[in-house]
Amino acid sequence: MVHINVLDPSASPLDYYGYELRRYREAGGLTQKQLGAIISYTGSLIGQIETARKLPTADFSERADIALGTGGLLSRLLPLVLRSQLPAWFQQVAELEARAIEIYTFQTNMVHGLLQTQDYARAVLGAVDTSKLDDRTAVRLARQRILEKENPPVLWTILSEAALRQEIGGDTVMRGQLERLLSYENNPRVNIQVLPYEVGSHAGLTGSFTLFRFATDPAIIYTEGYGMGHPTANPETVKDCSLRYDHLQAAALSLRDSAELIRRVMEERYGEQQL
Repeated sequence: MVHINVLDPSASPLDYYGYELRRYREAGGLTQKQLGAIISYTGSLIGQIETARKLPTADFSERADIALGTGGLLSRLLPLVLRSQLPAWFQQVAELEARAIEIYTFQTNMVHGLLQTQDYARAVLGAVDTSKLDDRTAVRLARQRILEKENPPVLWTILSEAALRQEIGGDTVMRGQLERLLSYENNPRVNIQVLPYEVGSHAGLTGSFTLFRFATDPAIIYTEGYGMGHPTANPETVKDCSLRYDHLQAAALSLRDSAELIRRVMEERYGEQQL
């Protein structure tokens, strides 16, 4: 007799996803191998997803939804599944990103996660820990779906020039990352400014921070340390960081000049111009 793992669907979003996948597959009278043949995935992978040992992808979810007639259930579950795989201390931040109508962020040394390419994110996440790197990269990139919503938040990013020049992942990765930044040049909901070296002393010297604004709830400031995050709605902190952000915006290059600097760095430091 084949042993079948019994999943507790209440254990986690990933367990619930696996439970529903198995339930729909069995209701359709399909083996894992048969379903795999239909959706062009291996039966082994389906078994791993059903037993919560492997993360599903958007492509897998869409194909399985169609093949099993779930009405899109698995695709709707996927964002919850991926968010649950973020470090526990960061899950609240992902929820803030998903609810915010405006996100203002200042980054000192690297591109914000909402704007990272797959290769850049992989290089960042793998700098110290290479375990489950594919899954961890997919989870980070899943956060970017908020920019594809029908009514996405306004994202305003100020990058220190250091973030353009800190070579993460090598020339090819950096060129691709700077191309990604330039791809938002004509998107009014994603605005990128660069704080050039020549500014010298500035209001963000104490470190990176992000300001979230919501339709009705109070604004929240988020700062981050090693393995921990610090969200706060303290009015004085929000007021102070909002003022700091205003000064950073005033000191940073304009949107057009920022794009030109990104192009120049991409050409001079990482190779030929692509955009």
